[in-house]
Amino acid sequence: MTATLMTATASSQLLKRDLFGTVTRVDHDGEPRVRRDCSTARGWVRPLARHLLARERRALAHVTGMTGVPALLASGRSHLDRSWIEAAPMQTARPSHARYYREALRLLRRLHARDLTHNDLAKETNWLVTADGLPAVVDFQLARHAPRRGRLFRMLAHDDLRHLLKHKRTYLPAGLTSRQRALLARPSPLSRFWRASVKPVYLFVTRRVLGWQDREGAGDRQR
Repeated sequence: MTATLMTATASSQLLKRDLFGTVTRVDHDGEPRVRRDCSTARGWVRPLARHLLARERRALAHVTGMTGVPALLASGRSHLDRSWIEAAPMQTARPSHARYYREALRLLRRLHARDLTHNDLAKETNWLVTADGLPAVVDFQLARHAPRRGRLFRMLAHDDLRHLLKHKRTYLPAGLTSRQRALLARPSPLSRFWRASVKPVYLFVTRRVLGWQDREGAGDRQR
């Protein structure tokens, strides 16, 4: 399903509508925030939409107070409000300066230090560039909190980093160090399994059956 944009009104602006519900910018006491609402999700995917919303709620609770991620402001069974980050999505800003990737690496390290992996950083829509040229990350629906930091955590953290370096390879290839190039050439076993076994099925179901794509909403301001 193609994401739908609507013209902003005095109180709200629909940023995205898909199978899992809506993402809207709303004004609350004069301050903008982002509201994810899965009450409008298709009936047969509503349980999954609520599960993803609950994952995002738990993830944002674990990164409370961290710079570069949204703050959790309110939540219920079928909705979640997070702070609005004034920034442009990566595919629009196209960051090509070393400082951005240096700070993005620090942001990832802070996330991982809180035992959290994002798991959806391959999407440029989930990386933002602020007016100061700094990174921010949104959309924690697939994030995973793992206080035991086992082997799965280490593989997911490795892939978070590889996805950031892939974006750096796109927008600042000359800035890649030899160590970063070596890391790019070394996907985790989980990543290899995904590409060989799961991804073809995932793409068939999402694109051919559901008519939905990973880059859905790539032109939206989902901040």
